[in-house]
Amino acid sequence: MVEFSLWDILRNLLLAARWTVGLSLIAFVGGGLVGMALVLLRQSKSPFVNAAVAAYVQVFQGVPLLVQLFLAYYGLGLFGINTSPWVAAGMGLTFYTSAFLCEIWRGCIASIPKGQWEASASLALGFYEQMRYIVLPQALKIAVPPTVGFLVQVIKGTALASVIGFMELTKVGKTIANATFSPFLIFACVALMYFALCYPVSLYARHLERKIHVHR
Repeated sequence: MVEFSLWDILRNLLLAARWTVGLSLIAFVGGGLVGMALVLLRQSKSPFVNAAVAAYVQVFQGVPLLVQLFLAYYGLGLFGINTSPWVAAGMGLTFYTSAFLCEIWRGCIASIPKGQWEASASLALGFYEQMRYIVLPQALKIAVPPTVGFLVQVIKGTALASVIGFMELTKVGKTIANATFSPFLIFACVALMYFALCYPVSLYARHLERKIHVHR
């Protein structure tokens, strides 16, 4: 058994937490960009485009994230493409995040009263001008709280990346627990660190909900 002081444990977990935060940001920013593109495509009048986006969303929402990570890490190898845990985890979480953000934002856009579209059309604004100047600014106010709240799910979802060897908080915690034979202490520290990452985000999401509710 390897002797670790409490400071050694905390120091190593804090170092691993950097990768958890980094992966969360990659997934959230990448998923946000892909999700926004999907939302704009979803507004298309083409049935084919709408069906393709809907199929994308259903697939990545319906398939467990763990399976998506396995496919990204092991599946691409069948085509001769070698991926690192970093790349596989980033890809899997980005696609997963984009599907959910697409639906969150689509619902926010759909909540804008039809009269807003008709009023902007009466001003001879094109579709993209309507989206840019009329619809999106209003939808953004509605979308911020659930979007920030979903970030909590993304942070917790990064723990699944440990199964493909990505050295984030959970993986490092498991490695230390195996070396010290103190799983309860180690994973208690891991749980506290996830709480420290997620709780402020949850508080901020609730603050935004209350603020927007007051303004509305």
